[in-house]
This record gives sequence, C-alpha cells and structure tokens, in this order.
Amino acid sequence: MAASNGFVDGAAIPTSSESALIFLGTGCSSMVPNLMCLLQPSNPSCSVCFQSLSIPPERNPNYRCNTSLLIDYCGDANDRKYILIDVGKTFRETVLRWFVSHRIPRVDSIILTHEHADAVLGLDDIRAVQPFSPTNDIDPTPIYLSQHSMDSIAEKFPYLVRKKRKEGEEVRRVAQIDWNIIDDDCNQPFSASGLKFTPLPVMHGEDYICLGFLFGEKSRVAYISDVSRFPASTEYVISKSGAGQLDLLILDSLYRTGSHNVHLCFPQTLETVKRLCPKQALLIGMTHEFDHHKDNEFLKEWSKREGIPVQLAHDGLRVPINL
Repeated sequence: MAASNGFVDGAAIPTSSESALIFLGTGCSSMVPNLMCLLQPSNPSCSVCFQSLSIPPERNPNYRCNTSLLIDYCGDANDRKYILIDVGKTFRETVLRWFVSHRIPRVDSIILTHEHADAVLGLDDIRAVQPFSPTNDIDPTPIYLSQHSMDSIAEKFPYLVRKKRKEGEEVRRVAQIDWNIIDDDCNQPFSASGLKFTPLPVMHGEDYICLGFLFGEKSRVAYISDVSRFPASTEYVISKSGAGQLDLLILDSLYRTGSHNVHLCFPQTLETVKRLCPKQALLIGMTHEFDHHKDNEFLKEWSKREGIPVQLAHDGLRVPINL
C-alpha cells in the first residue's frame, strides 16, 4: 500500500499472496449524480453531475454508488476469500461494473454496518452471486449484523429470514443466507471468512448506533461509513493516542462544507483525521458537492501541511494491502 501520495489505484489482478480493498461504492444514499441536478438543472448547471452524461462511469471518479467495500482477503494458506461490507441499493450495478473487471468470482461472507436502505436494499440480489439452484439447495452465505439490523431486515425481507415454507407454498428461488448476530461492542470481535473484525459502534445521529469495523493484523484498517460522533470507547480503539495508530482509516464525509446531524462533513472529517492520526485516510460517502480532482488537489496540500496523507476514494479504487 505505497505510492508517492501513499495510495495505490491499481487495476492489476492481485498476486496469490496479496490482499486488497476494492471500493465498490463511495457515494451517499442518494448517490452521484444527483437526479434532481439532471431533471431540474440549475443555472449554472452542476458540473459534477453533468459529467455523468458525457463520461462513462468506469472513467468518472465523480460517479458514486452507495458506500460498500469488498475485502479480497488472502489468508495464510493463500486461500482467497471475498468479504463484502454492505449491500445497498446499487449492489447489482457495482457487481456488473467492478466484479468483472477485478475478477471477483463470488461473495464468501457479508457484514452489515446498519439496516438503512443504502446498506441493505441489495440483499435480494445476493442470489445472483450464489450458485444456481431452483430448489435453494445450496450453502447459505453468512451475514454478520447487529440484532437491531436483524429485526429490521426481518420486516423488510421476511422471505430471506423465514426458515420453513408454509403448507402448500411453492418453492421460489431466493438468496440463501445464514444470519449471524454480532454485538455492538468493541470487546466482542468476530471472524468472517477467516478474517477477524472488531465492531466499532458509532453514533449515526444521537438516536442511532451504526457499526464500523476494525480489521487486519499486519495492517490495521478501520472502515466507518456512517458517523456523526465517536463514543470515547470506540475512539480509543482506533486512535494513535489510544490503542494504537491505524495504517488506514476509511471515513465518512458527506458534504463539502457545513455540518449535518447524522454524518460527518468535510470540516469535521478532517478534524477527526487529525485527532485519530492514522498513517493515511481515504474518504467515502460523498455527495455531488465534492469534485474528485479539485478536492484531491486541495487534500494534497492539506496532507503536506498536516503530515497525514488523505484523499477522496472513488468507485473501483483497489488498494493492495497486507492483512
């Protein structure tokens, strides 16, 4: 995980002993482009959103799907596992766009940060990345989630949770899932596909707990997609002045200016980066207020001044890393 600016954006296929992080989506819930910018354009028009009409998404870092990360994990036995964090509204689109180009053959396990639409509404499409069986006779994909998320998903997708068919009910092909409840507690780690994860409970608004995750033994990575405030116990686990410096912090940044009641925005995000002091950071969850190229130029200067490399991530970004 090294380059002149601290980051690698590689399209090359990882070697047999190399893990990687693949950013399937780096946008907010409403995604980028913002539809209203196209349906009811302002004067002058939104340059970030109008790029989507002229530049293909694969070559446009300002085209952003719902935040989601794929961990291409190579364990000690060189056995590759593919661990997905969040399955939002744009899951199928990201599979078409990035699984093929990065040669991702399957999903071995899934971890959910919370149960909002931009994290779970792609769950039905999990069947598309599972082996085909008209009778649902396949090994289920394990999903790890909080009890609150489980309760909500049972209402949203009862057919994905129900274990037995009702009498006389026809067999219909649906995703086969093995639901695993995890605690929203920094002291209760769990393993998914051989990789250890530590839950990082954070406030996503003062009335809602969302989970981030700490993972990696050789490189410590924290992924926090939806946060407005860090409880002290969580901040301790991921801060240089607490349990130890992160090698990579992946952090929420909704708006370019101002503040928001349930997300960090750019000014608060940069203050958080300074406070936690990781070796480097990548930002996700951006709206159309961010222009990838212009704001990364600003961040290059900020990074030089503060001594912490920070950049906006983009959809399709692949970061080789030793986990």
